[in-house]
Amino acid sequence: MAWPLARATARRAGSRPLPPVVLPLAAALGHTLAEPLAALTDLPAFDTSAMDGWAVAGPGPWRVAGRLLAGRVPVAPLADGTAVEIATGAQLPPGATAVLRREHGSTDGALLRDCGPRPATTGQDVRPRGQECRRGEALLSAGTPVDAAVLGLAAACGHDRLAVRRRPVVELLVLGDELIGSGVPGPGLVRDALGPMLTPWLRACGAEVAEVRSVRDDFGMLRDALRHSTADVVVTTGGTAAGPVDFLHRALDEVAARLLVDGVAVRPGHPMLLAELPPDGHPGELPGGRHLVGLPGNPLAAVAGTVTIALPLLHARSGRTSGGPAPAPAAVTLAGHPTDTRLLPVRRTADGVVPLAFDGPAMLRGLARAEALAVVPPGGAEAGDPVELLEAP
Repeated sequence: MAWPLARATARRAGSRPLPPVVLPLAAALGHTLAEPLAALTDLPAFDTSAMDGWAVAGPGPWRVAGRLLAGRVPVAPLADGTAVEIATGAQLPPGATAVLRREHGSTDGALLRDCGPRPATTGQDVRPRGQECRRGEALLSAGTPVDAAVLGLAAACGHDRLAVRRRPVVELLVLGDELIGSGVPGPGLVRDALGPMLTPWLRACGAEVAEVRSVRDDFGMLRDALRHSTADVVVTTGGTAAGPVDFLHRALDEVAARLLVDGVAVRPGHPMLLAELPPDGHPGELPGGRHLVGLPGNPLAAVAGTVTIALPLLHARSGRTSGGPAPAPAAVTLAGHPTDTRLLPVRRTADGVVPLAFDGPAMLRGLARAEALAVVPPGGAEAGDPVELLEAP
């Protein structure tokens, strides 16, 4: 299957987003907005001072009478020719026309004079009511990931809870007798790099990674792991090709899964797959089915499978909007595969993107320095040609 078609298929497979839930602000972090975020109040809710200084009414000099601090409500309006000392964020009294900054004011007895470089003008250093938004205004669209800034905005405009999409539960199965989870590997053994790398990446893309576990090169163990999994999305690493212990296709057939993608014309990572798992009837099972994403075992190939299939699927299930790959020019010639799309770790420069060394299917050194993955078309790209960029983990 062609690379763009594989990505589109993964998104279509997850086209029915998860049901919405309403969560307290802190618990909503990492989820996705299920509905537009609307302001519950004007921001700011009243005219406020943008600086420490004096709220003044009319032209100066002004007679100073009192002080206003943040959190205090003005008790009386200001008459022309009067001023009140004011703190940043404090509500302006009725009748105030401007704020005179502390460094621009000079007091002589009870009189305040403007000593700034220019006379204070109407509205100077005032944040008017509703400057940022009005009550009921939609601030963010449904499909926006909830990060720390979104939480801050939601709190500022009056929200205690948010309607968000439920996160898809992911189970990550790391396949292979040769993999170990800690220490320096001995002869014939390999340290698992995908469990530590994919887990935070999948979480950042809206998934709840419930479990990461190793599965030996045993058909029965793999079949049972798939059969008894209650995850919404199962992600496997390794076993997708046709080697002597590559049991994934056989196990999927045994559990009556339906293959949607079986191989993609992309390097590295072409033996990736996407399957629809049969329903298991567990409570809260997602509408639209359960899925398995089979990633190749080589680390960079697994990353290619993640950006090709896993992320589009998870974004769709989470209801996330995405703008698609961003274009950038190639600063130098980018070597391509003769017939397949190539995903190449790159860095940005003033002239465009440049490739990084150590970009083999089993290597992570180039990826660790990469700012993006360049989508290089079959045959390669010449210097100056636009190429699409995908986010690197």
